[in-house]
Amino acid sequence: MSASAVFILDVKGKPLISRNYKGDIPMGEIDYFMPLLVQHEEEGALAPLLSHGRVHFLWIKHSNLYLVATTLKNANASLVYSFLYKTVEVFSEYFKELEEESIRDNFVIIYELLDELMDFGFPQTTDSKILQEYITQQGNKLETGKSRVPPTVTNAVSWRSEGIKYKKNEVFIDVIESVNLLVNANGSVLLSEIVGTIKLKVFLSGMPELRLGLNDRVLFELTGRSKNKSVELEDVKFHQCVRLSRFDNDRTISFIPPDGDFELMSYRLSTQVKPLIWIESVIEKFSHSRVEIMVKAKGQFKKQSVANGVEISVPVPSDADSPRFKTSVGSAKYVPEKNVVVWSIKSFPGGKEYLMRAHFGLPSVEKEEVEGRPPIGVKFEIPYFTVSGIQVRYMKIIEKSGYQALPWVRYITQSGGSPPPLGPDCTWREDGAGGRGQTSDSLPSQPALPPPFSILYEEPGGDDPPPSTSALLY
Repeated sequence: MSASAVFILDVKGKPLISRNYKGDIPMGEIDYFMPLLVQHEEEGALAPLLSHGRVHFLWIKHSNLYLVATTLKNANASLVYSFLYKTVEVFSEYFKELEEESIRDNFVIIYELLDELMDFGFPQTTDSKILQEYITQQGNKLETGKSRVPPTVTNAVSWRSEGIKYKKNEVFIDVIESVNLLVNANGSVLLSEIVGTIKLKVFLSGMPELRLGLNDRVLFELTGRSKNKSVELEDVKFHQCVRLSRFDNDRTISFIPPDGDFELMSYRLSTQVKPLIWIESVIEKFSHSRVEIMVKAKGQFKKQSVANGVEISVPVPSDADSPRFKTSVGSAKYVPEKNVVVWSIKSFPGGKEYLMRAHFGLPSVEKEEVEGRPPIGVKFEIPYFTVSGIQVRYMKIIEKSGYQALPWVRYITQSGGSPPPLGPDCTWREDGAGGRGQTSDSLPSQPALPPPFSILYEEPGGDDPPPSTSALLY
């Protein structure tokens, strides 16, 4: 089961617009939502699902709006939440900024969209590119004898229109990896996780079929290849265009792509990663009147690599004042609303070591430290590398007209999201990214990756031998 009705509320809980899909719940039930929300918030027990009697409210907040779905039975909660977030994405595509004013200015279009997005409580057409073909923001004159519904809605390939043409046929592949790393006070790694996505930007004519080859360990085992340079992917999720049955059979990623930008797949790796920027800190208090903090940062990656946009966040006492800083490189800034010092380094070469000293005044009355000290946070990015060693081995493009197409690939490793809360024994965290050629035994061997944007051809041994490789930098 899915949603019975969908509501969009303002920040005070007043309904702006709603759509009743099943009629099994009185629309007045939404009046109980905001009192429940306030009550749970005051009790410190706020949850994404609230219940009043037999009615359940599944909600998200975006800007100054609440999007609420109601259901009477045991609904598929993950499906409902995915639909609410997809609704936000579609409305943002139409109105640029999704807020109360844009809702009030576009009632007619929103009603049309809600009718197409869901039918009898189940998600239907949620691709904004397809919706924009027949739900437009301009007035349309009625043309008798012609259907406004494009064929893509009823086609088997609903995510791609027919008749697309480009003068130059190209595919750009971005392999993006985010790293989350937690380290305790003893230097032991508590959590090491790599979350990756493969995104495509497609400029191809017609209705092409694409086949993507990765150094997947399961595939290498099936074909009897050496597993030395392979990667074991976990929690793999695909775009709806991928033929899942074929992937299950022979691990081939085969698909007819949407036009333009889209996320082809995501994956996770529980690979042990060595801390690439090592942090040491010393904190000294003097007669409860001042505190001195010294932080040393050392790059533990190859010298030819450079970390960009490094930010080291050092927590300080909430009652500290009169900040003074001295850095060997970069700049330091006190952020009092977060009780941290942010040390920013634009470029951090591998093997280098830098120092930062901070001096703060403290109140004369000693304040006992009841809570543990928050961890030091590190954010950075090392471009053109993947920590896991994942590689795009080939991209094959098949189209009935037989045109030549150029596939390009780029590897990016960036800082991950915020990690879960840490206990008092944790001294620092690293939300960052690393490159190839690490010296730690726990790291996978790093293959020689192509330049930032490298042209890819079919896997050697295929129908045609691959031409010489070239690179495009921009």
